[in-house]
Amino acid sequence: MFARSLKFVLPIIVMISGETASSADPLKIRLAWAVVPSELSPILFVKPGIAKHVGVSYTVEPIHFAAAPFMITALATGEVDIAPFAYSTIPNAVQNAGLTDLRIMADEFQDGVEGYYTNQFMVRKDSAIRNVEDLKGKIVATNGAGSPVDIALRSMLRKHGLEEPRDVTMFEVQLPQMKAVLLERKADLIMSVLPFSADPGLLDMARTLFTQREAVGTTQMIAWGARGAFLQSNRHAVVDLMEDVLRVTRWYTDPANHDEAVQIVAQFTKRPPKLFASWLFTKQDYYRDRNGLPNLDVLQQNINALRALGFTKADLDARNYVDLTIVQEAARRIQ
Repeated sequence: MFARSLKFVLPIIVMISGETASSADPLKIRLAWAVVPSELSPILFVKPGIAKHVGVSYTVEPIHFAAAPFMITALATGEVDIAPFAYSTIPNAVQNAGLTDLRIMADEFQDGVEGYYTNQFMVRKDSAIRNVEDLKGKIVATNGAGSPVDIALRSMLRKHGLEEPRDVTMFEVQLPQMKAVLLERKADLIMSVLPFSADPGLLDMARTLFTQREAVGTTQMIAWGARGAFLQSNRHAVVDLMEDVLRVTRWYTDPANHDEAVQIVAQFTKRPPKLFASWLFTKQDYYRDRNGLPNLDVLQQNINALRALGFTKADLDARNYVDLTIVQEAARRIQ
C-alpha cells in the first residue's frame, strides 16, 4: 500500500546464544525510521550479544520512510507499530490524522541540552551580518515550514521583531544542500544540523550567528510513538524491546565503544568514518537520555511554540498523549 513511501525494508539478522525461544512465536515489531545516526532503529542489533530478548519475545522489522507524513499515515493504517515523532508532527498526527490514541513512549534525542550539541544557524564569514536584526531584507534558507529547526529559526526572528515574509525572504532547501546555497550566495543564512555542521568545508567558510538553544532552549527533537492499543496488547514484548533498546543505546554512547560504534554507523551509511569520528555519540552530538525518557516539560514548550507561530489549529496538552510506563519498567530492569 505504501510502496511509494518506503525506500527499503532492512532485514535483521538475529543472533541468539544461550537462550531458548518460548513456545509462542515472537511478536514482529515494525519500526519506522528516516535518518541514521540520529535514529538508531535499523542499527540496534548490528552488534550481537547486547540485546537479551530480540528473537525470543519479539523480532524487529525496520522500515524506511522518506518523510514524517508517510510515517503518520502508516501508523494510522497499521502498516507500522512504532514511529519516530518530531515534536512538530505530534499535533498534526492528533489533530489532522485523527491519532487520538497516539502515545509518546520513549526518547530518541534532544537538542540543546546543557553541555551537548545544538543546531546552528550560519552565515558566511565574510558577511556583514553580525546580529539577528541584520537579517532584515535578507534571504534565509529553511528545510521546511513547521519543522523543528524552522520553528527555532522563526522564533528567533520573532524575538528580534522580524517576520516572514514582511522582513525576510525564506525558501526551502534540503539539509544536505544548505552548504551549497550559502557558498553560492543564494542565501544569507542557513540552518546546519549534524552531520553537515561537522563538515570542515562548511566550517572554513561559515560562522555561527546563533544556535537553536539560544533561540528556543532545549528541544525534544524526536521521540518514539505508538498507538495505545498496540502498547496495551503487546506490553510484555514492548517492555522487552525497550530494555534492549536502552542496553544498545548505552553501548553506543559508552566512550569505550566509540571507535566501533563509528565503524558501524559508517558502514551502514556508506560514508567515511572520519565524518563521524569527532562528534558521534559524544557531547558534540545530540543528547540521548540514558533511561529513554523524553523531557515532557520541554515537549510542551515546543508544541506551544508551534501554536504561537500558527502551525497548529488548536492548543494541545502533550501529557494526554504520553505513556512512559513501558520505558520506565524497562529501565528498572537494568539499573
